[in-house]
Amino acid sequence: MKLSDRVLKVRSKNAGPFWVTIDIFCGSPAAYAEVVSRLPTETVARLYATEMQLVKRFDIADLNVVKFSIPRPVIQGAAADRDMHGAQWAHLLAETEL
Repeated sequence: MKLSDRVLKVRSKNAGPFWVTIDIFCGSPAAYAEVVSRLPTETVARLYATEMQLVKRFDIADLNVVKFSIPRPVIQGAAADRDMHGAQWAHLLAETEL
């Protein structure tokens, strides 16, 4: 089962020119608990080719949200930046198998 099959929405956006934030809106306590237990930080780091110690994870139980912040590989707006708004990063995580 893909992450997107289990949650309401996976969204990404800029968190300044050096970071991207990916939010997973689980929609229910059961879905939240499943995501927390089945989506390790290591998987996210490997998926985005980022060192694990640079990945920031926030498990927000009151909102049924899991949030990851990861450094952008290039600064926002640089010539090599392929996603100025950080919106496309979510798709890769949404397609990840739980």
